[in-house]
Amino acid sequence: MVIIAIAGAFAAFKYGYAYRKKIAETKIGSAEEEASRILANAKSEAKKNADNIKKEKLIEAKEEIHKLRSEHDREIKERRNDIQRQERRVQQKEDTIDKRIQQIEKREAEIQRKTAEADKLAEEVERVKKLQMAQLEKIADFSQAQAKEYLLKQVESELVHEKAVLVKNIEEQAKEEAETKAREIITGAIQRCAADHVTETTVSVVSLPNDEMKGRIIGREGRNIRTIETLTGVDLIIDDTPEAVILSGFDPVRREIARRSLEKLITDGRIHPGRIEEMVEKSTKEVDSIVKQEGERATFETHVHGLHPELIRLLGRLKYRTSYGQNVLQHSIEVAHIAGLMAGELGADVTLAKRAGLLHDIGKAVDHEVEGSHITIGGDIAKKYKENEKVINAIMAHHGDVEPKTIEACLVQAADGISAARPGARRENLESYIKRLETLEEIANSFKGVERSFAIQAGREIRIMVKSDVVNDDETVLMAKDIVKRIESEMEYPGQIKVNVIRELRAIEYAK
Repeated sequence: MVIIAIAGAFAAFKYGYAYRKKIAETKIGSAEEEASRILANAKSEAKKNADNIKKEKLIEAKEEIHKLRSEHDREIKERRNDIQRQERRVQQKEDTIDKRIQQIEKREAEIQRKTAEADKLAEEVERVKKLQMAQLEKIADFSQAQAKEYLLKQVESELVHEKAVLVKNIEEQAKEEAETKAREIITGAIQRCAADHVTETTVSVVSLPNDEMKGRIIGREGRNIRTIETLTGVDLIIDDTPEAVILSGFDPVRREIARRSLEKLITDGRIHPGRIEEMVEKSTKEVDSIVKQEGERATFETHVHGLHPELIRLLGRLKYRTSYGQNVLQHSIEVAHIAGLMAGELGADVTLAKRAGLLHDIGKAVDHEVEGSHITIGGDIAKKYKENEKVINAIMAHHGDVEPKTIEACLVQAADGISAARPGARRENLESYIKRLETLEEIANSFKGVERSFAIQAGREIRIMVKSDVVNDDETVLMAKDIVKRIESEMEYPGQIKVNVIRELRAIEYAK
């Protein structure tokens, strides 16, 4: 039964499958026919649409071509019109230029004609001028060259007179305006600065208790004196001077060390190489301490702060340096005070003026060790220790070697001259003093028209007598100026020199 049921079910399944397959095939065939029909309709419709689109595009293209052609024709027409207008303008300009050229040619012809007439007139004028000049020379009995020379002399004389008058007027005006104020400033600065200005000696002399001490200083076979000279670098001069030994050396600090050492040895009484070495070492420490103290004293006294320690030490060394008998450290302090006072009166930088004034002669502390002038050495030292450029310029310019760039540099220059020029501040040896006087008179006598000259007041004034028949009043003013320029360029001197040119007219008659 089961097998029959299974076989029946299988047969039923098989029949159902065949039936469904047939139905499916029928539907597939119908679908394929429908698809073919739809495809044929679509192709027909697409072909119709494509033809329509093609026709529309051809129509649009033709319309665009027609539009472009119309615009092109219009543009060509406008360009032709522009070209025609430009051609007309060019033609008008050419016509105008042609007319102007014709006018210029006419003017040139007229100018040439007038030039020819002017040349003829000029020739006639020159001929008449020569004729008149010849007649004038004949009437005046004066040639043209002589007349020209006479006129030039007259003009030259008038110019000399006017120049002298102008110089005199300018000087008088400047003096009226500046002399009073300058006198007040300088006098006030000098009066308010009470620095000592007594001259100091530069010779180091050690007094001895007796002449027997000279032999002990020399020592057996000169060993003591050689030891002293070797350790200090100073020469000992032991001569016939009673109870005195002279110390000679370019370095003032070494000379001071030698002086102190010798005085200690004389006081102690024990003089031998070992004791000499001990005393020199002790004196060296003392002098170094004094140098430092003096440098600090100078900065405190002038209120100059912030200096490099080495600059302070070099300032202290100036205590033992003199210039024409004037102590350089005291001179530097005095210059700082005077420059600061004048700067205060003029509204300048007081601190800068004092600093530059205190350091202006710093080069003299080592000028016996380094080659060059104390000005150059001082400038190099200031640069080395990073001093202000204005201070360096004041140091370099205080003797006029370079141009001062600030008012403080000018004040330092003036203060240096004031400190050196005051009576008793410096001394000169007889030979240089006489030479300066002779040079002054030689410069004055070299000028034409000078009859005599006299250097007076220790060379601070020169009086010049001129010949009244050779030099007139106007020329005396110019001569004084020229002599001053020669003195300033050829001589070195402290302070200032007054040049006094004197012209007098003497009338002498004799009653018989």
